[in-house]
Amino acid sequence: MADDGTILIGKSVKPEMLLLKLANRHGLVTGATGTGKTVTLQVLAEGFAKHGVPVFAADIKGDLSGVAAPGDSKPPFVKRAEELGLKYQPDQFTTVFWDVFGEQGHPVRATISEMGPLLLSRLLDLNDTQEGVLNIAFRIADEQKLLLLDLKDLRAILSFIAENASELTTKYGNVSSQSVGTIQRALLVLENQKGEKFFGEPGLEISDLMKTDRDGRGVINMLAADKLMANPRLYATFLLWLLSELFEQLPEVGDLDKPKLVFFFDEAHLLFNGAPKVLLTAVEQVVRLIRSKGVGVYFVTQNPLDIPDTVLAQLGNRVQHALRAFTPRDQKAVRAAAETFRQNPKFKTEEAITQLAVGEALTSTLEGKGTPTMVERTLIAPPMAQVGPITPQQRAECLRASGFAGKYDTMIDRDSAYEELMKRKGLNADGSAVEASADGGGGILDTIGGWLGNGGGGERPKTGPGSRGGRVPPSMTEKIITSAARSAATSIGRQVGTAILRGVLGSMMGGKR
Repeated sequence: MADDGTILIGKSVKPEMLLLKLANRHGLVTGATGTGKTVTLQVLAEGFAKHGVPVFAADIKGDLSGVAAPGDSKPPFVKRAEELGLKYQPDQFTTVFWDVFGEQGHPVRATISEMGPLLLSRLLDLNDTQEGVLNIAFRIADEQKLLLLDLKDLRAILSFIAENASELTTKYGNVSSQSVGTIQRALLVLENQKGEKFFGEPGLEISDLMKTDRDGRGVINMLAADKLMANPRLYATFLLWLLSELFEQLPEVGDLDKPKLVFFFDEAHLLFNGAPKVLLTAVEQVVRLIRSKGVGVYFVTQNPLDIPDTVLAQLGNRVQHALRAFTPRDQKAVRAAAETFRQNPKFKTEEAITQLAVGEALTSTLEGKGTPTMVERTLIAPPMAQVGPITPQQRAECLRASGFAGKYDTMIDRDSAYEELMKRKGLNADGSAVEASADGGGGILDTIGGWLGNGGGGERPKTGPGSRGGRVPPSMTEKIITSAARSAATSIGRQVGTAILRGVLGSMMGGKR
């Protein structure tokens, strides 16, 4: 590790460095299974942390958790350090563990509103028609100030839409009960896969991923993803949501001496598999623009063909481990990988890719004004922290020392869309009937709703929750006006914003429905 604004990746005929001031131009680490990608990822994460740059990385197999423990001077690492002219010095890094399921790390949550209809549609594998219904649900929730926080809120608003489909169709377009039913079934599947643990409050604060420790080193945030990979669509959607939140919340900073955060996206092919064109366009836009927020994004995958060309063009720093070329598709991948490098006349890149040993890679990083260096065959530097997983006891100690246990570990269930819609049916959240007020009416909420529904003049028959028989039911317009009035009254003191945050990828759908 040099102290001159660079991270040592390894050594070819010269030390191969990653310039911190160009690290926000993103990067790509590729290679077949077992060729050393995880070690390279750890070397980069350690390098960024040493320079005070916070890191967020997904730990697919549990191997990356070793950064929290000191290395043990294994002979291969000591020998590799000597080959690079380094002294092997065991080290460890402040690490915070996160887990969508709350089992191996602090819980990570987002609200339904923050996720937005586009990402939810991707998560639920909805078609265009069903996605349109989901957009209608978000629109109605916005107009009526109904907070969509967790899965039961979304189910409640969908039930509301199904019950009033005929009246809603004239304003928002066709809403079929079949589409609503399909979405509800998809939500049930997600819930059965423990997806309900991800949606709710308290939501993750992005600033908590951008901490440094008392020594000024960047904190390494590790997402436990071994169980999350059982639902790869949830994994990809979560990381895409996180990327969109970073893009939306961080200010423009231009070019910095070093990134504010580096984001490693392991198993990156899961993000793009089967993704609709509008989502791919959104990813491309975020990757292109987020560098001005001081965030570097590094994709880690087996094959460079896993990344769309429009995204691949944004990735300036490359580390290519060995690829196998047994099939025509493998050979195509090798040629594609070779063509992404600035060629070195000293060797044939395409041949070198198939000949690389474990712990060896082809590297090309940005230099000067952002031009890529010629590709070099490089021995990757050894990590200074432990290679391989830590023990459950060590992980538990990291969780106790993180300072986030009291902040995220307990889920909060405040009044939101579900509770409000139950009130409108005259029911409590547990399904029991709401007791009538002393005057037999619904109190100030009914007074406000009745006044608005009657144009402000005189009294009107009670048609609110709980009324029965002999009374003309309110029109859909009256329902919406009354509901909005009630929601506004019950929201006093909550400081509900003028709009519910969607996340940039959801907001990009604005005007398309």
